[in-house]
Amino acid sequence: MGLVGVQENGNREMGLSGVSLGSKNKYRRMDSELTEEDDAAQSHHHQLSNSTRKYVFACAVFASLNSVLLGYDVGVMSGAIIFIQEDLKITKVQEEVLVGSLSIVSLLGSLAGGRTSDVIGRKWTMGLAAVVFQAGAAVMTLAPSFQILMVGRLLAGVGIGFGVMIAPVYIAEISPTVARGSLTSFPEIFINLGILLGYVSNYAFSSFPVHTNWRIMLAVGILPSVFIAFALFVIPESPRWLVMQNRVEEARSVLLKTNENQIEVEERLAEIQEAAGKYEEKAVWRELLKPSPSLRRMLVTGFGIQCFQQITGIDATVYYSPEIFKGAGIEGNSNLLAATVAVGVSKTVFILVAIFLVDKLGRKPLLYISTIGMTVCLFSLAFTFTFLGTGNVGIALAVLSVCGNVAFFSVGIGPVCWVLTSEIFPLRLRAQAAALGAVGNRVCSGLVAMSFLSVADAITVGGTFFIFSVISALSVAFVYMFVPETKGKSLEQIELLFKNEHEWQKAEVELGDVEHLVQKE
Repeated sequence: MGLVGVQENGNREMGLSGVSLGSKNKYRRMDSELTEEDDAAQSHHHQLSNSTRKYVFACAVFASLNSVLLGYDVGVMSGAIIFIQEDLKITKVQEEVLVGSLSIVSLLGSLAGGRTSDVIGRKWTMGLAAVVFQAGAAVMTLAPSFQILMVGRLLAGVGIGFGVMIAPVYIAEISPTVARGSLTSFPEIFINLGILLGYVSNYAFSSFPVHTNWRIMLAVGILPSVFIAFALFVIPESPRWLVMQNRVEEARSVLLKTNENQIEVEERLAEIQEAAGKYEEKAVWRELLKPSPSLRRMLVTGFGIQCFQQITGIDATVYYSPEIFKGAGIEGNSNLLAATVAVGVSKTVFILVAIFLVDKLGRKPLLYISTIGMTVCLFSLAFTFTFLGTGNVGIALAVLSVCGNVAFFSVGIGPVCWVLTSEIFPLRLRAQAAALGAVGNRVCSGLVAMSFLSVADAITVGGTFFIFSVISALSVAFVYMFVPETKGKSLEQIELLFKNEHEWQKAEVELGDVEHLVQKE
């Protein structure tokens, strides 16, 4: 069965470029012959029963639990580092290395994760990620010195590398098209939840003795492993991975749990089988290193959006928020940690907004809102540090700018980045291409985290955030030039968007040209 125009729900309504308009599209062509009865039938196909919705939702939640570990580590380290510095007498350079090394080392896990998930499966790769991270967290908790602390940090980084690349891939491969954007955003929700929990943990344990408080903060991160172990016995394997292993009947069984319509399941299975066999003549890494023009466009989009997510300075804002607020004029560890809780709340609340909008408003509009808003907030923060000083107005504007920056990040580029990189690549290349994107993300994160304090000392905090605001402005241009809209299209249809360099512009014209389209009543 050909892929062109075949919807996940079996609907074959085509747009002007030959790419389906998508199941949730609110427009019809003026020459459409669909009757009201056809529309009713269409909408019926898109409805999932309560039991199916709950099952898919549970799979996405359980698959996202590893992301809590990453978020908790990011959040807790921002406060724990204050007490580690006091207890172990580490230098500012050692502080930067300790904070940023996790992101750098996680690239090893991300690189290995793509191949590992192709061999042992998506589900068990998530289990491996949890085991490695928990081992690292245990070593950090008991570390008597900076050197041992770094050993635990490196182990935790490898585990995070595995987890951060596999969860979005798994969720994208198991989700129905109509809800894929929302569900693939779940890992980012859980990262934000983890960050918030880390901030709360910092505040809750900050009054304990210095030698033990940071150890308790880090030890709490071990707890999610219990839920992850349980999750492995609940969630199924990815149907697309099962097809790649020629376990077609098992794949059909999983698809029937996420889609109750037998005909649609068979169509989806045929599309997956066709996609799985497209690149058999080439090794995966050879294909990635010598890409075709369409794959090159996919790599530019996926790798580029991953890098822009981090080089706009989000991890500097999150990791060093106590340092930033201290520079703005807030005094006392408790006040500093309380202010970071406000950052965590902002980040978590707005990721929930993104979940409701990503499959309704679309990926690209959210990216525009996010990157433009971040540019304004980063410039505002830079202006505050450079011109307003440490008075009450400066403190208020600094807190508002930091909270605004993380809010705009969470409503767009934070979750959408992972949605895009999990859905734009062909099936056989998806895991390792997504791993490559995750490597870019983690390297940029590490470079920012490991250099922020040194750069701020050299050119001031205000100067550093001016640079971040310029980079954020460039990300707006990148989104305009290189990111297509993928809302409402199956994973196999998205691949068609990249076959022609201007295909997605044509697809977007279909959705916006009022001369050819009228809005449905």
